[in-house]
Amino acid sequence: MASFFKIILYGFLIYIIYWLYRFFKVLNKGSTPRVSKRPSGLMVRDEMCNTYLPKENALKANYAGKEYYFCSNECRQKFLEQKKPH
Repeated sequence: MASFFKIILYGFLIYIIYWLYRFFKVLNKGSTPRVSKRPSGLMVRDEMCNTYLPKENALKANYAGKEYYFCSNECRQKFLEQKKPH
């Protein structure tokens, strides 16, 4: 009779561990950043250093109705400084 209770106790513990695992898995899913599963494959050119990078990773700036792409904030700032009227 005691072994029957042990089996039930182990089954109950496995059941609780399973539900705790699912609970923490759902919590962890919400904290991870979402990355695009399908990158567009479109490459854009940085106007300052002429490097190419994926469009989804590029920083953007609008100037005179046109959208420009940059690899870093420094390149974007240099571009905007050059375009300022002096």
